[in-house]
Amino acid sequence: MPEDELRPIARWIAGATAERGNATYLVDARSTRRVGYRDLAAAVADWDERLTAVEVPPGATVVLAMTDPLDTALALLGLIATGRVAAPVDPAAPRALERRLAQRDTVAVITDDGLERLGERPPTRRPAGVLLSSSGSTGEPKQVLLRDAQLAHVATAVADSHQLSPADVGYCPLPLYHVNAEVVGLLATLRARGTLVLDKRFSRSRFWATVDAHEATWVNAVPAILALLVEDGTTTSSPGRIRFVRSASAPLPIPVLRRFEQLHHIPVLESYGLTEAASQITVNPLNGQRRPGSVGLPVGGELKVVGEDGQNLAAGVEGTIRIRGAGVIRSYATNVGAERFDAEGWLDTGDLGRVDGDGYVWLVGRTSDLINRSGEKILPHEIEDILREDPGVRDAVVVGRPDPVLGEVPVAYVVGTGDDPGLAERLAARCRAALPRDRQPAELTIVEQLPTAGTGKVLRAEVAEMARTTARRRE
Repeated sequence: MPEDELRPIARWIAGATAERGNATYLVDARSTRRVGYRDLAAAVADWDERLTAVEVPPGATVVLAMTDPLDTALALLGLIATGRVAAPVDPAAPRALERRLAQRDTVAVITDDGLERLGERPPTRRPAGVLLSSSGSTGEPKQVLLRDAQLAHVATAVADSHQLSPADVGYCPLPLYHVNAEVVGLLATLRARGTLVLDKRFSRSRFWATVDAHEATWVNAVPAILALLVEDGTTTSSPGRIRFVRSASAPLPIPVLRRFEQLHHIPVLESYGLTEAASQITVNPLNGQRRPGSVGLPVGGELKVVGEDGQNLAAGVEGTIRIRGAGVIRSYATNVGAERFDAEGWLDTGDLGRVDGDGYVWLVGRTSDLINRSGEKILPHEIEDILREDPGVRDAVVVGRPDPVLGEVPVAYVVGTGDDPGLAERLAARCRAALPRDRQPAELTIVEQLPTAGTGKVLRAEVAEMARTTARRRE
């Protein structure tokens, strides 16, 4: 088939192979293994042959649950480029795998043991792409089908906004069952025809040594990683080589950003994305004005802020964020969540924020996170920002706890950076000094860790359940 008739991802692979040949596309951070562009093309052809042999046609859904990052990447790209639908899941989450395998549209599974066809299930034909679950950090996950054209659109926007080129070497320690690593890591690098170092997990003790050993020029990270690197005493030997560290998937506390840049002399690009938008929605400009606390400017799509009546709000006024564009889905893969989409293609993200006069987007929370104390709505970030200003705080989450008189009261869960017996008392004093009495945490608990998704995003729904459990015990 001529290259111009191929699907976008297949076309990229063909073009990169012709231009780059044996140049390295993927590197394993923990071994000497490398995959060239020509190797990638051969792997895609091999997967097509194997899938056809077990009667998995284009359009069929294949679950992907592998532990090796390079094998995962090749299988994922092989599925998409040959017209199948890849449904990546966390191989360390057996229940998630069982749920996905139980779906009648799943016809095959790829694990470390190989490819297996699942019985006589007739394949459900879908456009090529990936089938993902939304993070579920605030509720029940929804199934998101991202077509290959949507993936290609957003990956191109990422590559352009980050000025990626064949000379770039990215480092990505994020999981490949998440849209961030898939689009920002794999596909944006493929679009730019550069090199990507994949790591199966983040290691604080190995991080800078790995970055330096592979001469990385950019890093794909999340706030939890940056917070841990702020605590660490090591740094890169060549800060001038690393053009930027990208932060996504969760809010980045301003104190963490400032301390990271002061310690490591590397600019941090805050961004905002959703699974429903194939990852990136906004990002701070690489060479323009970066604004700490803002997630930057829209890239590759449209964004607006609306009030409760659905009307557009003026610059600086907080409301609900809606998005649309070539990378944004128009519905979920299952018959749920239809109320989040309108006839003009706008998706209600459920996020609260504002857009300033220069177009920069500022997030303040989610509608589902609002704490209703006697009719007064409290945004968790108002309290979390105060707590995170203390250098002894690694992370802080505030949720609403049921109260028989007030309805809900804010309670805080804090992860410290070390053994600090006076941390809770110090934080309580900080809140008393900075917040009105009705917005101060009714209780502050120091915990060793918080429940998180694979990208490090705190699962607020689980934290809220912790608070509800505590309330029930006290009844």
